[in-house]
Amino acid sequence: MLPGARRGTLELAGKSVKKHWQLYLLVIPPLLFFLIFKYVPMANAVLAFKDYNVIKGIWGSPWVGLKYFQMFFENPIFWTLVRNTLLLSFYQLLAGFPIPILLALMLNEIRNGRFKRFVQLVTFAPYFISTVVMVSIIMLFLAPRLGFVNIALQYFGFAPINFLGEPDMFRSIYVWSDIWQTAGYSAVIYLAALAGIDPTLYEAAKVDGASRFQKIWHVDLPGILPTITIILILNVGSIMSIGFEKIYLLQNSLNLPKSEVIATYVYSMGLLNANYSFATAVGLINSVINLMLLVAVNSFAKRISNNSIW
Repeated sequence: MLPGARRGTLELAGKSVKKHWQLYLLVIPPLLFFLIFKYVPMANAVLAFKDYNVIKGIWGSPWVGLKYFQMFFENPIFWTLVRNTLLLSFYQLLAGFPIPILLALMLNEIRNGRFKRFVQLVTFAPYFISTVVMVSIIMLFLAPRLGFVNIALQYFGFAPINFLGEPDMFRSIYVWSDIWQTAGYSAVIYLAALAGIDPTLYEAAKVDGASRFQKIWHVDLPGILPTITIILILNVGSIMSIGFEKIYLLQNSLNLPKSEVIATYVYSMGLLNANYSFATAVGLINSVINLMLLVAVNSFAKRISNNSIW
């Protein structure tokens, strides 16, 4: 760039900042948040390649290369952790991704404003329940003797079931309780996308004699398809980062074969056993897999639908 052109660009940027300084001021806090809590800690990922010593610190500890990566790959529990993480993540994606879309489409079709607000409140409210309270509710409902579900089963002549003690039931309990808690909140972005669809498209569909289902199929879904694509890419890109708190709180010695995932393993190895270098190596592997999935899905979506993050 020529010096004159560069000077002109800087002057234009300065005028923009001076004119819209309030907007730039609002952007500063989130930028600082990501810089301090997301980007700066990335430098500490070097811990995965060192034998951490508390006295010497991260940068003073000796290098060990790929020692901890090799330890993780050779660990007998490696494939169990990967399998449990992938199965739980894909189950959550396949079951949980379409439901907010369907909920948004159904809410968009409700014409009674009071009933629509009531449904939105009922579906949105569970999102604000904390993870600890949510797990407590699940445990109370599924308790073997005094839980509501087992009381209902006994009323109909069935034997009580120790739901949280059955490894095969863990994934369904986790996924469907998560869907109940987050579906209403996740539907908000699709409702916003539906609100942005050109009203003339609905009028044209009505003139053409389209039914309500045809209007949803030919107007609503194409209108929110870019939003669906972006959300799907982001969900697939974080498929290995399954929520840690809820899984850890629902875990017990009986369901551990199906509930132990990479996130809980990193916690137990890094904090409980104080093996920080090993836990950092496992977490770094997890992050690299997520990044590869994000890039691959983004490229695939861009190729087939022309919608992508970048």
